[in-house]
Amino acid sequence: MRDFLQRVLGWLTALVLISSGFWLFSSAQDGLIALSIGLGGMLAFHLFHVALLLRWLKNPTAERVPDGFGVWQTVFMTLYRQVRTQTQSKRKLTHVLERFINAGEAMPDGVIVLDEHDRIEWLNPMAVEHFGLDRQRDVGNLLLNLIRQPSFHAYMKADNFSQPLVLKYSQPREIVLAIQLVPFDSTRKLMLSRDITQLEMVHTVHKDFVANVSHELRTPLTVIGGFLETLSDMDEDDPAMLRQFLPMMMEQSRRMQSLVEDLLTLSRLENSPAPLTSEKVNMHEMLETLMVEAEGLSQGRHRVSMQQQTGQWLWGNTRELHSAFSNLVSNAIRYTPEGGRIELSWREEPERVIFSVSDTGIGIPREHIPRLTERFYRVDRGRSRGNGGTGLGLAIVKHVLARHHARLEILSEPDMGSTFSVVFSRERVADPVAVESPGK
Repeated sequence: MRDFLQRVLGWLTALVLISSGFWLFSSAQDGLIALSIGLGGMLAFHLFHVALLLRWLKNPTAERVPDGFGVWQTVFMTLYRQVRTQTQSKRKLTHVLERFINAGEAMPDGVIVLDEHDRIEWLNPMAVEHFGLDRQRDVGNLLLNLIRQPSFHAYMKADNFSQPLVLKYSQPREIVLAIQLVPFDSTRKLMLSRDITQLEMVHTVHKDFVANVSHELRTPLTVIGGFLETLSDMDEDDPAMLRQFLPMMMEQSRRMQSLVEDLLTLSRLENSPAPLTSEKVNMHEMLETLMVEAEGLSQGRHRVSMQQQTGQWLWGNTRELHSAFSNLVSNAIRYTPEGGRIELSWREEPERVIFSVSDTGIGIPREHIPRLTERFYRVDRGRSRGNGGTGLGLAIVKHVLARHHARLEILSEPDMGSTFSVVFSRERVADPVAVESPGK
């Protein structure tokens, strides 16, 4: 700017000096004519460049900066440098904004930007999924009109965002969200939402697990405590009463021991790494062992048979597989009335091998089958406890099969019996003659 003024003043000074020369050496009229012509030329020169500037301002890009003359060349060069600098700064800001938007789009949590009136300015795809919003239609709308939960309205009205709000939705699917608002300048807010459905389920399972364990242990402890209190209040020993109480106390203590052992087994399965596949499981020996155990548990009350249709072995952990298979066998015996049939089967199909236990027992209603592998889940609690079950057997089976990449298939009808089948893929088959492990 200073250089521009100096140059203009220089040209005016020169024009005045030239006009003064005409005034002194010719006439006053010639001096005024020379001054007028000079001023008119300067005005035309500057108006021409002003016109170029105005035309450029309609589309001010660096490529269209005009070429000026004299002092205007300096002006246009300055404009060119400034436009280039602004373009580069704008490009950098655009790049940063794009990275910010891409980061927001990729976030696993929902993000909604609210203005000073709690209207939506921007939201990412996860927020759309969490709240069922529309990115085209809902931008600019008041958030409170789109989320109609009373607890959310109270949260916004309280204006205390130090703790998150937990919202539960049932439509279109069951979901639990943790929502928190974060003011990030004097007027705007950032609303974050996180799907904590799985965390809530784990928390619920944990509470149910503790409650169930407490309930399962309370009964035998109460029974044993009651017997001990009765015995301690007796003035003299009563052999008949001891003969009556001691077997019942032993039964309750065995029940607690069985429950603790199952809990320890389940904990070990959940917290230990998956078994290596280098151990070959001799299924013939396994079936023979299961048959002996089944006959011992049945004590002649059932007809127990075995169908071994293949000589294939398995890659896996012998102890864990025995635990899973024996749980299925003991369940079949426990829930099959006296005189019923129980059959163990080991067969091979084109793409899989299957161990199954079939019985003619009480059966299971169809609605209960999907939940059978849950901890402490019982179709009939009274009957399960009466048969000595802990409610953890099928949960143990589920974990063992998951570690061996197998699955449990259940077919059952009430009063018709059940078939529990453990299905292994062909990759788990081990040739009894082979020596080396195929690896996983």
